[in-house]
Amino acid sequence: MSTATAGGPAAPGPPGPPAPGTRRSSIVRTRPWLAACFLLPALVLLGALVVYPIVYSVYRSLFDASGTGFVGLGNYVELFTDDDTLTAIKNNTIWVVVAPTVCTALGLIFAVLTERVRWGTAFKLIVFMPMAISMLAAGIIFRLVYEQDPDRGVANAVWVGVHDTFNEASAWPGARPRPNGELERTGGGAYTTGSAVDAADPANLPLVGVPPQDLADAAEASPARPAGDGGVTGTVWVDFAKGGGGEPNVVDPGEKALAGVVVEAVRDGRVVATATTGEDGVFTLPAEADGAHLRLPASNFTEAYNGVNWLGPSLITPAIIASYVWMWAGFAMVLIAAGLAGVPRELLEAARVDGANEWQVFRRVTVPVLAPVLAVVLVTLMINVLKIFDLVYIIAPGATQSDANVLALQLYLSSFGTGADQGVGSAIAVLLLLLVVPVMVFNVRRLRRENRR
Repeated sequence: MSTATAGGPAAPGPPGPPAPGTRRSSIVRTRPWLAACFLLPALVLLGALVVYPIVYSVYRSLFDASGTGFVGLGNYVELFTDDDTLTAIKNNTIWVVVAPTVCTALGLIFAVLTERVRWGTAFKLIVFMPMAISMLAAGIIFRLVYEQDPDRGVANAVWVGVHDTFNEASAWPGARPRPNGELERTGGGAYTTGSAVDAADPANLPLVGVPPQDLADAAEASPARPAGDGGVTGTVWVDFAKGGGGEPNVVDPGEKALAGVVVEAVRDGRVVATATTGEDGVFTLPAEADGAHLRLPASNFTEAYNGVNWLGPSLITPAIIASYVWMWAGFAMVLIAAGLAGVPRELLEAARVDGANEWQVFRRVTVPVLAPVLAVVLVTLMINVLKIFDLVYIIAPGATQSDANVLALQLYLSSFGTGADQGVGSAIAVLLLLLVVPVMVFNVRRLRRENRR
């Protein structure tokens, strides 16, 4: 528009909108060289670090180990006939299904619950802290956590502690009678005397096989004396004198007593009396034991419970997945908590006013509203676990590494391990790419749908 002065021309006004049908020229059309200068470094890096490796991997997968003989799809056929690769594919499937699901579920639970506690920020910090640790360091940590020895492995230390709380430990694990002695092995790992005992003659029950370190605090054994009331007495001890010497089946000076050993008197297959040895190894049974056989139950000698073999063939993959969840549950929690902060509180309050309980609010309102965020977390973790390598390589011992094998580890072993075959390794790399592409396509389409809203 313009304004006119009296008797003069109209003053120029601000420019109006472009005429219909006209289009502003973009910088690509007017100055293509400038756009190329900006894009060229990124395109060079993309081509050198992404496109070229992909193209070369596809090309290399068509050749043999030496790289000179063309084998076509032979390497791909080997992938699906080799036991190690099939195990890796199976384990990768377990990883993709279990690990992202558990991480996302825990992240959702943590994010929702921490909104209701005053120390929620501190809890989030603790849960997210493992993300600051590298995969290598986390693998070393959990290799120690899963050690079989309860004195070194935290997992078994806790497991054994709980087990021993509800199950009484054996008195002297590993102890056994002298060969050709009075005690004979019977069913279930127990030891029973070959002849009946007499109240007038104390019973000597010598044992061997107890490590010296276990006897450091044991008292000296005492010979038993006949009981005055017709009861049966005896001694259970380690029939071994330090430095040698001594007489077999006789309590010699300096020999150690075995305290806490349960002794049963058995007649006609039935236990008629029970006693426990004292600090000096002596036990006393009532008169009912006279003429019975003495039995030392297997519970006296069972080996100490050493916990679970976390790194064994059956548990190695779940154990490594647990370490991954420990690291990445915090990542899921932080993203979901950020999405939860944007949820309109009016929706939650309206649901409560309508009579919904907290579980219904969570299931019918919170989860559907957070669905886009949950999808982002789930897809990101799925892509991440398809490439998992560090934790498996560090945590799994050599004996069970094949049981914990995954595609990324198999790629490394095939390309650089014993009998390296980079043709097969390249085929595994191409397979990994083909597995990741559908997940990425799904993620891109989901993002486009959200942008259209």
